[in-house]
Amino acid sequence: MTEIIAGVEIPETRAAAEASRFIRETTNPLIFHHSRRVFLFGTLEARERGLQPDPELLYISALFHDTGLLTPFSDVEQRFELDGADHARKFLLDRGFSDAAAEVVWTAIALHTTPGIPGRMGDEVASTNFGVLTDVVGLGLDGLAPDQVEEITAAHPRGDFKNEFLRAFVDGLGHRPDTTYGTVNADVLEHFVPGFRSISMVERIMGSAWSA
Repeated sequence: MTEIIAGVEIPETRAAAEASRFIRETTNPLIFHHSRRVFLFGTLEARERGLQPDPELLYISALFHDTGLLTPFSDVEQRFELDGADHARKFLLDRGFSDAAAEVVWTAIALHTTPGIPGRMGDEVASTNFGVLTDVVGLGLDGLAPDQVEEITAAHPRGDFKNEFLRAFVDGLGHRPDTTYGTVNADVLEHFVPGFRSISMVERIMGSAWSA
């Protein structure tokens, strides 16, 4: 039976179903519900903006976009966005998706916290970012029909999302603070981790090996 939430059809492909199962098993309800809301809000925002993302690729981008917070892809210390992007790319390639499709999803996840750039890229990349912005900071929320928002949050409750989501960032990044340099993630650690201060670009330039 087709699942439709707020007028948005959840992809019924084998990969989409396996992605749903994987995220349920390897993350937690906070990330699962947030990721599904990102897909739903991203789809609605895409319609408003005249974008036409591939539903399956957008769904997988949304579901995997925060996996790096809880399930690092490797022992290499890297930004959590890259962990999630690497997870998703392997997931797709292992299931016979093309390199091009995997690259679209990788890019959507890798850039989902980067201000200003994703919205100027391909439809899946932009829609993932718009979905994240709607669910996390409420961008575009006032432009959505209240009944759509209510249906989405009924299917995927927010609970104490603001506090729990910020805690997930602290827990997922506290042991690798250097990976937050130059990102919005550093803001979270600076707020919650006593004594943490991200090095600035000025410090990096002035402290470089160059004499002038």
